Amino acid sequence: MMKTVYRLLAASAMSMAFTFGAHAQDANTRGPSGDGVDNALIQAVAWKQTAAEYRALYHQGFNVARMHVQAALAKRKEGDKPLAVLADMDDTILLPLEYWGHLVAHNTDYFDDAVWDRWIPTNGVVAAPGAKDFLDFCAKNGVEVYYVTSREQGEKTYDYAMGHLKHLNYPFADDDHLTVLRDTSNKEKKQNEIMETFDVVVFLGDNLNDFRRKYYIKGDVDGRIAQMEADRDLFGTQYILFPNPTDGHWLAAIFGESEPPASDANRLKMKEAATKTAWDGK
Repeated sequence: MMKTVYRLLAASAMSMAFTFGAHAQDANTRGPSGDGVDNALIQAVAWKQTAAEYRALYHQGFNVARMHVQAALAKRKEGDKPLAVLADMDDTILLPLEYWGHLVAHNTDYFDDAVWDRWIPTNGVVAAPGAKDFLDFCAKNGVEVYYVTSREQGEKTYDYAMGHLKHLNYPFADDDHLTVLRDTSNKEKKQNEIMETFDVVVFLGDNLNDFRRKYYIKGDVDGRIAQMEADRDLFGTQYILFPNPTDGHWLAAIFGESEPPASDANRLKMKEAATKTAWDGK
């Protein structure tokens, strides 16, 4: 999956470099043109919107998660802790495809908090492929699902998040099972609290930081990759990772923050990341 993400970023940067012929150098140092065809988000968002492979990766992730839950149910003994699943929300069990489509349609090539905050109350989210079936399977088999998300839309932040769960008719849409972190992206404290009472079978997320805080490394791409490699055996076993080439804490490893401002300097920095390794042939 990381290779797919890298290819998407590289393709986006290459389209900026070559689509406009003689103007290629200018395209790399400015924002999207009037028609937006040089928007660095285009290929990643087009993939999210149309690719069967994108949806297949969600089905694959939830199928793997179900297998682990089934195995945990089969080996439970009297006196064992009850079973649970820990799930992120955005780009994990629900998809904000409308939001990303809006950004591209309006020639915006970086995450826009103001647009995000206006869009969240619209309930425009859709269920991630396979999410509803998996969550319902957990509920029917006595496996509790805890949703832990990081959002900030003012005093109604929690209500909006709960509204998304109820809009999609997800199980465990109640105060006991939803945690909304408004002032931090660090989910580890809440995760640890849940793990004291429950045997957590799998963590679901689109971001390594959804699993443990150790992966939130700013300004060090290689260091973050090294932390992941040290835990390689956990991916697909305890950690179920879903694809997200448009945003996330992988950006913090590049920029030092996960939501960098749209600027020519940052567009150049993204191109540098996309060409971290590149063939120098003609």
